[in-house]
Amino acid sequence: MPQEDKRDEISIPDEIEKKSMGRGGQFTRAALDGLANHIPFLGGLLSAASTMWSEENQRELHQFLVTWMRMMEAEVREKQNVLGEIVARLDMHDEEIGKRIQSDEYQHLLRKAFRNWSGTESESKQTMLRNILSNAAASRLSSDRVVELFIDWLHTYSEFHFAVIADLYGNPAATRGDMWNRIGTGDVREDSADADLFKLLFRDLSTGGIIRQHRDTDYQGNFVKRPPTRAPSRGQSRAHKSAFDESESYELTALGLEFVHYAVNELTTKLEYKPGAANAG
Repeated sequence: MPQEDKRDEISIPDEIEKKSMGRGGQFTRAALDGLANHIPFLGGLLSAASTMWSEENQRELHQFLVTWMRMMEAEVREKQNVLGEIVARLDMHDEEIGKRIQSDEYQHLLRKAFRNWSGTESESKQTMLRNILSNAAASRLSSDRVVELFIDWLHTYSEFHFAVIADLYGNPAATRGDMWNRIGTGDVREDSADADLFKLLFRDLSTGGIIRQHRDTDYQGNFVKRPPTRAPSRGQSRAHKSAFDESESYELTALGLEFVHYAVNELTTKLEYKPGAANAG
């Protein structure tokens, strides 16, 4: 059985990692020399460190670099898995899809998606990224400029932001209070950090053009102006609007609905794909 091709991975032989655990300067120098062979651009630094730093300093540097390389290995594996799952969901017999994935525009989307990988560290965000790139290859419902914006949102917004989007998609015209009851943490004070965070989420998503307060439209799709609101009369509460207000309903914008279509709708797999499995020959 052929061995798995790991030429594109950062790999650290186990013996290099073990050498830093030994005692004596010769062990640490050997470990640094071994790392220099696997990190060419740090060769000069490692050579200088092996001659000028103490054994303990060298050992700390070595352990730091090993930890960094292990982190890079994990990142490369995550990217490979996402890319493999995208390919497994595309119908490569479709000529249009074949042209699309080879186009400069789609290659640009791939580079953008994988360039800032740190923003998609969670499994749920990686799933959304996979779905966005898969749907962008299989359909042209949204322009590539819009798809780029969707990718940016994965880096801009937190898991809680996306929980609000998902809840509002499943429960159109919900109020803040409705959503907090479903995805919040229970009863909290209006002057609490949780309340401030919840208000911030709605400001972010409203400013970002993803959600808005519900507005009536005419038969041509134009938004109808609301009648002016009157100041509270005597006897009425003058307290600020609650973070968990139950009077005004919200909805996803057209842009927000398209994001859900791209990020949540999952294409069925066309190929059986097992991440990390060696290629069969």
